[in-house]
Amino acid sequence: MYGLGILKGLGVTIRHFVNTYVEDVKLGARKATTGNSFQERQSVDSKGLYTVQYPEEKIAVPERFRFIPFLVTEDPDHPERPGQDWCTSCGICAKVCPPQCIWIVRGEDPVTKRPIPQPEAFFIDIDICMNCGFCAEFCPFDAIKMDHDYELADYDRTETHIFDKKALSKPFSYWMSIAPTTVYEEARDRGAWEHSDVVKELRKKGETPTPYTEPYQVAKMRFASGDTPAAAAVQEVATVAATGEDPETARLRRRKEALERKLALEAKANK
Repeated sequence: MYGLGILKGLGVTIRHFVNTYVEDVKLGARKATTGNSFQERQSVDSKGLYTVQYPEEKIAVPERFRFIPFLVTEDPDHPERPGQDWCTSCGICAKVCPPQCIWIVRGEDPVTKRPIPQPEAFFIDIDICMNCGFCAEFCPFDAIKMDHDYELADYDRTETHIFDKKALSKPFSYWMSIAPTTVYEEARDRGAWEHSDVVKELRKKGETPTPYTEPYQVAKMRFASGDTPAAAAVQEVATVAATGEDPETARLRRRKEALERKLALEAKANK
């Protein structure tokens, strides 16, 4: 009874010590051939201890890892809404934020001055943000997500740590690359890959949204096939890539053209 716990603890320590070198010997030969020894070493099947040579080596973060939020936008090559924000500037994220580090300026129509569902400006003070994830949990449009980029150290904390809309915006494909399981679950809940507002509009018109059961890349291009404005937009993206036009200029131009197509379709429907 006495000293048994100490012996058990020492046994665990010795076992970890031995397994550390056994695993290193096993992976020694594969390191030169496959180069994946570090990934294997930090997997759940690995035994013993290992040293991370940071920053050359980095431990893979889990999908549910939470760091500074970012805003989801459509991919630049999206047929109908290239680069368009998912955020509708509803302000729920700013209201539920515990440290109140989110500031939003809602956009307005330049002619009527009425508010439009699009943020004019969006700021997050990353020094105040506590990475709780409340903004992502409460967002009804899946427009704000928690990032995996934790290397944000800087010598200046006055301005560089206040991220604006440009610094916060990242395409939907990036969100899918870091959290594929969560992306699929959200698409399943929406019933389609598109933004929830797009899904509502399609159903009002009697059209079927892109099913989430299809792979995303296939689904994104499915409704852009054939002789349609969307297909022309896809061809235009390919043309821009070939001519080497400035990406930001091309994105704004495609966005303007997509808006013009939308207004033309609405005008045609109201006749």
